[in-house]
Amino acid sequence: MVPARYLAAYSTNHPILQGAIVTAPIRPDTVTATAAERPGFREFVGIVALMMAVTAISIDNLLPAFPIIGEQFSIADPNRLQLLIYIYMLGFGAGQILYGPLSDSLGRRTTLLASLAIYLGATVIAMFSPSFGWLLAARFAQGIGAAGGRVLSLAIVRDRYAGRAMARVMSLTMMVFLIVPMLAPAAGQGMLLFGSWIWVFVSMLVLGGVLAVWFSVRMPETLHPDRRRPLSLGAMAGALRLTVTTRATIGYGTALGLMVGCIMGYVGSAQQLFDSGLYHLGGWFPLAFAVVAGAMGASTLVNSRLVERLGMRWLSHVGLIAFLAVALVQVVIGLAWHGQPPLWLFLAVLCLNQFLISFTMPNFQALAMQPMGEVAGTASSFLGFYTTLLGAAFGAMIGQSFDGSVIPVAAGYAGLSALALLVVFWTERGRLFRAGGTG
Repeated sequence: MVPARYLAAYSTNHPILQGAIVTAPIRPDTVTATAAERPGFREFVGIVALMMAVTAISIDNLLPAFPIIGEQFSIADPNRLQLLIYIYMLGFGAGQILYGPLSDSLGRRTTLLASLAIYLGATVIAMFSPSFGWLLAARFAQGIGAAGGRVLSLAIVRDRYAGRAMARVMSLTMMVFLIVPMLAPAAGQGMLLFGSWIWVFVSMLVLGGVLAVWFSVRMPETLHPDRRRPLSLGAMAGALRLTVTTRATIGYGTALGLMVGCIMGYVGSAQQLFDSGLYHLGGWFPLAFAVVAGAMGASTLVNSRLVERLGMRWLSHVGLIAFLAVALVQVVIGLAWHGQPPLWLFLAVLCLNQFLISFTMPNFQALAMQPMGEVAGTASSFLGFYTTLLGAAFGAMIGQSFDGSVIPVAAGYAGLSALALLVVFWTERGRLFRAGGTG
């Protein structure tokens, strides 16, 4: 029997309680579900976080291998090696448009396991690529496979949670997701000790395999039978129309995409910033990368603690304005030192910006998904497609502008966050910080 106080608190927004018989605990953070029913709260967060972590490690642990890959395939322009990131993100974005409608019709489990099969197959192809072109093609396919984890993680969370509780779960999973970049470059560099960049892809293969086994054994189907939608063009068009015409969804989705652009611009430039192009840290590059990622992880933990008290809107709006202010300071510092400020100063300001960005992204994501309970899979799919391609495009513009200085990254942060603030201002009809529903 579910305690009455839990039922009263969650009956208005918990998807399982909307017209369904309650058969599971309503507060998995205070009541542990049985293994037969579904994973408990902590294991649920762990599985969803790993679904997201596959994406992160597939990007970041390859960074230390850039010089070796460039040497093996005779890549003269180091900026061209950034394509290994951006091509992957293009596949990652394009693949997401498919998985949402499929999961809304076939269920989350079948769709996720199929996407993992694509990811693992593409990883094997990458390991044996005879040319840089083949490697780029494998990375594109790898991105398509990894997209399933991104789409399904959001949809699965939305299946079970709503409102600020959903934001809390997303913040916790994002924290794990952001811890991975702290370790990924060091793991990639460790793989290089075996003598070949191929071992970096071996680590991706192992991680993807672990996820496939864990998910298939422990995660039941989360999509309620009453919410399955027919796999038809008409149903997809209706769900897509609802997604793109909902002001909060498209507005916060656009703001999220712009902030993703900041992250992608930095990640694509990181190896050149810290190692080959500017600060020449060599083997210390993974440590510098980990310090920056650590700031994001710490902020996400703080966000998960504050969001249920202060709300998604207040935290994200304050975070975005502060991010823009620090980005402008970063531009001034870059210009004052002619594009090459002291490493400690650059790292300090960059860490502050990365700390602040984590108050925006998980909350923008939750605010965008909040109205989409009836079409969570398709909405998550479209938002993933839209925000990833937007982020990859702006990130590539920043990365390809790398000129041996910190100016492109700093200017990119300032410009994109200013645009994001304008979009949020439009989304909220000029009223920032307001309370709105469960946000």
